[in-house]
Amino acid sequence: MSDTQPEFAGVQDRYAARVAADLETNRKEQERVGADVAALQQQLHALENDHAVLLNMQQALSSPTTPAAATKATPHKKAPARKEVVPAPRAGTKTSGAARAKKATAAKDKTAQGASKAAAKKPAAPATGPTLVELVEGHLGRQSEPRSAAEITTALAQAHPERTIKTTVVRTTVEGLVAKHRAQRTKQGSSVFYTATAPTGQAAAAPQPEPSAG
Repeated sequence: MSDTQPEFAGVQDRYAARVAADLETNRKEQERVGADVAALQQQLHALENDHAVLLNMQQALSSPTTPAAATKATPHKKAPARKEVVPAPRAGTKTSGAARAKKATAAKDKTAQGASKAAAKKPAAPATGPTLVELVEGHLGRQSEPRSAAEITTALAQAHPERTIKTTVVRTTVEGLVAKHRAQRTKQGSSVFYTATAPTGQAAAAPQPEPSAG
């Protein structure tokens, strides 16, 4: 019995010493981890502050409606931004002005080409010679029978191949002579014929037969 008690007391002392050592180790580890946690919390707080500052700077730089805030946040970066923005509209203005000038030149060229084509299509008036009115009136004066506008056009075109004579123009011309009582209009069915009223103009100049002497 006496031997058992000292042995139990020795085991208890050893366990007590080991527990005490473990407690000391745990306490020191808690202190170390607590210090690490505090340092990490401070680092996290600093990072959060930096994040907030950087976010505000990003919003100020990307917002076109807050130039003052962007200038305060980045005073050295704002000046290059203005230099980059100002030349852009100037270059655009020159380009648009050149484009407008090019369009105006093209429009002028097109107008000039149109005028040239119109002048080329328009038949040139004869420099000398009788007018169409004189030709029509003279032709009617030499006819013994009424003639239609188409017949007058055919006869004049054969007699004057160098001139462009159209039936519509001839009809307008002979109707003008009718209105001036220098020609007469007669209608046969659906056809209209014209005759001269008096030997005027070139008709008067037509050769007349002279009476024979004797």
